[in-house]
Amino acid sequence: MNKINFKYGLDDVPPLLELLLLGLQWLAIVIPIIIIIGKVIVGHFIDPLEQVIYLQKMFFVSAVSLLAQVLWGHRLPLIIGPATVLLVGIAASQGSNTNTIYSSIVMGGILLLVLSTTGLFAKIKRFFTPQVVATVLILIALTLTPMILNLIFAAQQVAPLHNLCFALILVLGMFMANQHLTGLWKTTLIIWAMIIGSAIYLLLFPQYTGITFNQHFNPISSFFRPLNLDFSLDPSVLISFLICFLALSINDLGSIQSIGELIKPENMEKRITRGTSFTGLGNILSGLLGVIGPVNFSLSPGVIASTGVASRFTLIPTALGLLLLSFLPSTIAFIGSIPPVVVGGALIYIMCSQISSGLLVAFNTTGGFKFESGLTMGLPLMLSIIISFLPPNIVNSFPVSLRPIMGNGFVIGVLAVLILENVIFRRKK
Repeated sequence: MNKINFKYGLDDVPPLLELLLLGLQWLAIVIPIIIIIGKVIVGHFIDPLEQVIYLQKMFFVSAVSLLAQVLWGHRLPLIIGPATVLLVGIAASQGSNTNTIYSSIVMGGILLLVLSTTGLFAKIKRFFTPQVVATVLILIALTLTPMILNLIFAAQQVAPLHNLCFALILVLGMFMANQHLTGLWKTTLIIWAMIIGSAIYLLLFPQYTGITFNQHFNPISSFFRPLNLDFSLDPSVLISFLICFLALSINDLGSIQSIGELIKPENMEKRITRGTSFTGLGNILSGLLGVIGPVNFSLSPGVIASTGVASRFTLIPTALGLLLLSFLPSTIAFIGSIPPVVVGGALIYIMCSQISSGLLVAFNTTGGFKFESGLTMGLPLMLSIIISFLPPNIVNSFPVSLRPIMGNGFVIGVLAVLILENVIFRRKK
């Protein structure tokens, strides 16, 4: 396969105006994802100020991680942002102490850094066959469904049926727009859906009073003062997050490899090692700041193919824009004033893309998709759904030390697919 002829190559620097416009495009793509995942987490905070401070930290971590990756890490045009797989771990550990959750993220970042720099990652990677990777991608989407349900029905002032109908119409509208839009409009679809969706929701349901922007926020403010992570480890929470980090590392690897296949840069092995190492460092930083960790996004190749620009330097204005936003709480509060049902609808759209990616991996495996392949995927998916929707009183009856593992549908699903693929249905080389 020959290289694609790009308007600007990997190490080319476009003219200043084009550089800024392309950077703005990447910014428009990553901001909605940060806001969506951030809004899911900060929904548990009562104080609006705490919500905005959390989002400020997320913008800061994404900015620093992106800048480090583009300049010193994998040095590829890959967008970076909060990892949905860690959202699964946080959701399953809601009963645990906040310090325990983010201490586990620090430990996961250290593990990823050690695995990458020592070469041990290559040995673990062989257990994550395409069948396992496909199942993990689908598991992330399925195990987030209880959280999506909570978002859709979060607005108590609006009838549940109205919220459900609005979410379904919004999702169908996004799919219709995806089918007909092209270029920049298509790549920035999520942000337009959130803006238009929020406006329509507020017009249809003026009784909704969940907007946080009516609070007073400083136009410019730091977020470094409340840094007070007390290191605390719970073995069961740690195990749950370490399994999430194994999935995160495979996601990270896949994103770097996919961009490598598209632009064919030199020294891909070194780029992979540096890229996953810096992802580990980014997660250490996020854990210390008390926020969800970053990962390289697999949507980057589609954006590059549509624009014809493979320059990594277009992401520098994006990183600087995220860094600037991290110190503008009023702006973040305004951007983040999105009704939960709109966030839930956008998350459904994103998770459908995740399932689509998983199915592509499953059906494009060497040797084709067989009956045993369906069994290898079927049991973990069934188990994850059952565990994810267990009533709270049943989960609370489990021993406290086992809840983050036995009550986490994602962890159970990953363990099941690893056993099925590498033990029960293990194929001879």
